[in-house]
Amino acid sequence: MDQDEILLDVEERMEKAVEIFHTQLQGLRTGRATPGLIDSIRVDYYGSPTPLKQIANISVPEPQQILIRPFEVTIIGEINKAIQASDVGLSPNSDGRVIRLNIPPLSTERRKQLVSRVKEIAEEARVSIRNIRRDANKHADQAQKDKTMSEDERDHTKDEVQKFTKTYEGNVNKQAADKEKNVMDE
Repeated sequence: MDQDEILLDVEERMEKAVEIFHTQLQGLRTGRATPGLIDSIRVDYYGSPTPLKQIANISVPEPQQILIRPFEVTIIGEINKAIQASDVGLSPNSDGRVIRLNIPPLSTERRKQLVSRVKEIAEEARVSIRNIRRDANKHADQAQKDKTMSEDERDHTKDEVQKFTKTYEGNVNKQAADKEKNVMDE
């Protein structure tokens, strides 16, 4: 791999790690209703697991409620089962046409648990970013051994990889701090 390939690969993989982290954060429940809470739920739709948002309209009519309006009323039972089987911890209320999910307020203890979970997820993302850095540095060292890259180019590549690492770790840290503040304030 040459210098440009290594740096491009690093940037793409680190961007993907941050996106995954962001998606995981959206799935964490705060005291406020958000469609992101149920984005990861998959419903058995004609024999295949389908994301809930592809088979229903999801809205938030009130700060403490999520409203799910299926495109086909016949699958309301399957959606109920999927929500109950998920780790969201919410009980669906159905009137035959729509499903309502009421979001109860969080206790102080539960908020602290959520903050510790945010920290765990953030650390996983940082470890992933550091692993990408390690792989890129190995590629740079190997390229220098294979004589496809000079020593100066290798050092420059490692410096650029470190800049990416700092940038993306900073992004993860900022998102984690924002989510922690959000959890504790609401």
